[in-house]
Amino acid sequence: MTESPKSVCVYCGSRPGRRPTYASDAAATGRMLAANGWRLVYGAGDVGLMGEVARATQAAGGATMGVIPTHLLAKEVGKRDLSTFVVTETMHERKKVMFMNSDAVVVLPGGAGSLDELFEVVTWRQLGLHAKPILLLNTEGYWAPLLAAFDQIVAEGFAEPSLAGFLTAVPDVPTLEASLRAALS
Repeated sequence: MTESPKSVCVYCGSRPGRRPTYASDAAATGRMLAANGWRLVYGAGDVGLMGEVARATQAAGGATMGVIPTHLLAKEVGKRDLSTFVVTETMHERKKVMFMNSDAVVVLPGGAGSLDELFEVVTWRQLGLHAKPILLLNTEGYWAPLLAAFDQIVAEGFAEPSLAGFLTAVPDVPTLEASLRAALS
């Protein structure tokens, strides 16, 4: 029996951010997923970093699954030419469908929505509800303040030291690829 292809959930901004490297890393992430035969699972938007990662995955021949709630179809320009396009009623349902259809989570730079998604999967991991790898692509140190906040949470006694082990921060896409290969093998 052959093993089914792996899927990687990517949380990222619906905006491009201020630095061009955010978009270039998003596109490189999409190409890297396709090159490894891993399906992209993401928020189905065709804007910001979401659009970059999806278009790059598609252009490189990769499979894509997008999940978007009805209220964001217009705002995030729901990308309907994906391999799989799912419309949900709520944000909570979107996050659940994305997570349940993935083997690993990667978080690129993003805003409050990306943080919401990240904190949910970290909390689920802390509660023992899953053991999926969670990787942060720390483009130009974007996530450094968040990583310091996690250290502060542990230092102040609000979480066990194991919390830090739930996240793997990587500096670039080649390191992300190596980390995903190790985690998904």
